[in-house]
Amino acid sequence: MSTIQHLINGEFVADTGRTADVYNPSTGEAIHKVPLASRATVQQAIDAGKAAFPAWRNTPPAKRAQVMFRFKQLLEQNEAKISQMISEEHGKTLEDAAGELKRGIENVEYACAAPEILKGEYSRNVGPNIDAWSDFQPVGVVAGITPFNFPAMVPLWMYPLAIVCGNCFILKPSERDPSSTLYIAELLNQAGLPKGVLNVVHGDKEAVDALIEAPEVKALSFVGSTPIAEYIYSEGTKRGKRVQALGGAKNHAVLMPDADLDNAVSALMGAAYGSCGERCMAISVAVCVGDQIADALVQKIVPQIQALKIGAGTSCGLDMGPLVTAAARDKVAGYIDAGVAAGASLLVDGRNLKVAGNEDGFFLGGSLFDNVKTDMTIYTDEIFGPVLCIVRVGSLEEAMQLINDHEYGNGTCIFTRDGEAARLFCDEIEVGMVGVNVPLPVPVAYHSFGGWKRSLFGDLHAYGPDGVRFYTRRKAITQRWPQRASHEAAQFAFPSNS
Repeated sequence: MSTIQHLINGEFVADTGRTADVYNPSTGEAIHKVPLASRATVQQAIDAGKAAFPAWRNTPPAKRAQVMFRFKQLLEQNEAKISQMISEEHGKTLEDAAGELKRGIENVEYACAAPEILKGEYSRNVGPNIDAWSDFQPVGVVAGITPFNFPAMVPLWMYPLAIVCGNCFILKPSERDPSSTLYIAELLNQAGLPKGVLNVVHGDKEAVDALIEAPEVKALSFVGSTPIAEYIYSEGTKRGKRVQALGGAKNHAVLMPDADLDNAVSALMGAAYGSCGERCMAISVAVCVGDQIADALVQKIVPQIQALKIGAGTSCGLDMGPLVTAAARDKVAGYIDAGVAAGASLLVDGRNLKVAGNEDGFFLGGSLFDNVKTDMTIYTDEIFGPVLCIVRVGSLEEAMQLINDHEYGNGTCIFTRDGEAARLFCDEIEVGMVGVNVPLPVPVAYHSFGGWKRSLFGDLHAYGPDGVRFYTRRKAITQRWPQRASHEAAQFAFPSNS
């Protein structure tokens, strides 16, 4: 097996300490070794960023943007290779991997607008011969900790914007599928990024704790599970760091009686089973308003779940690949066991799926539960697998209360032809990202991504305008040039413009 390396100060760095295996989920075989960085290795990356920061922060935004323009071009030229790397280590289909990369590239495009998004504000004559302005200045050395489910897209939510704002970045990607993340970082260096501005260190909790505890790291971005998000937010903020930690989700889709059911079923299929359900925006609960729409949904969706084309992620024309690890597969299967034991109706059972030629892969078929109650673990917990639950309610108000009562508030959607119902839902639902006849309401790059409640810890959402605010500090300057011949008496009252 080849050994993946760290990328520090523009050079590959070996680590002779602990390692972990990287698997091909489709075959179940270990294909790489990845080093788990020591604190000394993490500090080496931080030192590289710290040394590069003074020159990079003083680089004009237009020149920083030129690097991003070249980076975008390299990403597009290498789309097939990157998609193959994602699929081989994560298991998602090639088409899904390509879609992930495209959404990441959108954030690079937004970063290309650095001269515009970093413009300050100017006011002339706020007082007698007094001008005032503000600008956005970089924070310093910042870090990002990213999850396995989007090894290309989520890092691209973070470091292009952080870097174009003038910061230096330390990336700690998931150790489960790091190859595409590392290769993309290499492309940014090829685009002309100075050494030390972006550094990549692989690792586990030791590396995470080193980033949290290092005083040189001024801000931390995280995407992953809620327990880890809470830990990073708590430990980081108490050390005075700026922290943005995106956690878990339990996303509901409300089906009204007037919904366009054929289109809603197609949307639910992709949203529930795409990427094997390993998405923080996956729809895992269909809330049906009335038994009639619930029965009709079951009738239409069961045959489509049973017909899912499942196989090795690197093959073309598939609907779903394997889960990322054997442990992930077994955990999801355990939730299915628990749902059956709790009394939910298992209409489609994805356990025991075997893919011919890939019998050792981490595969699980799509599963569907009906008559799910809110006290069941398949409802309360984020399963992070290809399991859809149907909950039956009597009214839109009951559906909204059910969603608002859940601890997570990441994403939700409603399927309806009733504008009044849609408006009420958008106004009253306590969720950060809402779709109307859109199952995965992931904001485009020039908006910002983030949930409410225990799905987000921190004041600012990811990427877009909130990302600019997170990776910069506003500085306000007030300036006056008194006339040379004048002499002004001291003023002891608080100054005002009147």
